[in-house]
Amino acid sequence: MSKDIRIRKGLDINLIGAAEQTTSKAVTSNVYALNLDDFHGITPKMLLKQGEEVKAGEPLFYNKNKEEMHFVSPVSGELVEIVRGARRKILTLKILADKTQDYVINKVPDLDTAEAPAIKNFLLQCGGWPFIKQRPYDVIADPDVTPKAIFISAYATAPLAADVDYVLKDKEQELQVAVTALGKLTPGKVHVSVGRSNRSPFRNINGIELHKVSGPHPAGLVGTQINQIDPVNKGEMVWTISPQDLLILGELLLTGKFNAERTIALAGSVIKSPKYYTTKIGAEISTFLYASGVKEDRFRLINGDVLTGSKTHTEGYLGFYNNTVTAIPEGDDYDFFGWNKPIFNKISNTRALTFSWLMPKKKYDLDTNTNGEHRAFVVTGQYEEVFPMDIYPLQLLKACMVKDLDEMEQLGLYEVAPEDFSLTEFICISKQPHQQIIREGLDLLQKELG
Repeated sequence: MSKDIRIRKGLDINLIGAAEQTTSKAVTSNVYALNLDDFHGITPKMLLKQGEEVKAGEPLFYNKNKEEMHFVSPVSGELVEIVRGARRKILTLKILADKTQDYVINKVPDLDTAEAPAIKNFLLQCGGWPFIKQRPYDVIADPDVTPKAIFISAYATAPLAADVDYVLKDKEQELQVAVTALGKLTPGKVHVSVGRSNRSPFRNINGIELHKVSGPHPAGLVGTQINQIDPVNKGEMVWTISPQDLLILGELLLTGKFNAERTIALAGSVIKSPKYYTTKIGAEISTFLYASGVKEDRFRLINGDVLTGSKTHTEGYLGFYNNTVTAIPEGDDYDFFGWNKPIFNKISNTRALTFSWLMPKKKYDLDTNTNGEHRAFVVTGQYEEVFPMDIYPLQLLKACMVKDLDEMEQLGLYEVAPEDFSLTEFICISKQPHQQIIREGLDLLQKELG
């Protein structure tokens, strides 16, 4: 029996360029890369040296603070470059892929008899653990702490995000195996949230508590769903994992192979033929970007969706957790007296000079222009209109900025992740970097109290 969740606060950002539901196989990438910024808070210790050969699923490095936590190669080939930054910090690992892939075959535990420690050890050793994240702090889950519940959001409401039901089609076996394994790692429930449609493959999965979600963005964010179902209090922990990462865990538990394959949505108004591509984690973005064609030379390429993704370039690589790549116009032109005339081609949650509220279903071709400059916070009450959690967003942001640990705790920082503030950042007339502020607050809280 499913439980319904209706979100009333939020804002849908309807953009031109959604991916058509057709899938092509991307050109095989020559080089694959792991960007270590994707693994926030991890201190890597290399297991291989530059120039050594590696198999797909073979560990490249481990977490210095949790030595049993391995991070594996998405492909077989040669570790051709270890890119380092200041103080020899490792930034990126690049692997020149073999023409024929060679996989590590791990011994799979019997899920019918395996207990939680055996499943944890398997996922830690075989590269599956980094897909599991925790709240508080929005980092890779601590395997030494048992979560009170696990949450999976199978409903995407972010602009131009990949359709979860489409990419999971006919993958019930992998989903069931992954859910069964995860269910043994918590004494609580595995909560899965889906949309109102009956297309979700999760409707036939056993061992979960299903929730049907409706409402505007951020209804699809897992943080919004946690807040509605079982909020995180001080001293508690929950784990989260995305649906496509479940597929990788499911195949790993079925076959013993770490298959880094992903179905990604290439979307955005700059793309001539936005569609889905099958590729692998760390693949060169150019291997599928130009297959769909681009309409103009100057554009912003985003590794992820337009609200939470990171700026990249055509020589960049698909992020470890990303299943969307977006291309939108670069916003480097300005309207003369643009602030002093009626606006019909932009989205706003206010009615001052902007008329998007008259056309709620219209799709827009937005660029990256912030339409304003960075300045001090202005108290307008607008954040609360799009922020559905039972939290005061402005007060929490200010507490993080002044590093007031007591206020951060009391205002609910344990419960949020940077992505939960992506929409308030979008509508912010003060142009403050909300997600960065929350990330820095979480890091400080973890350092001092974690």
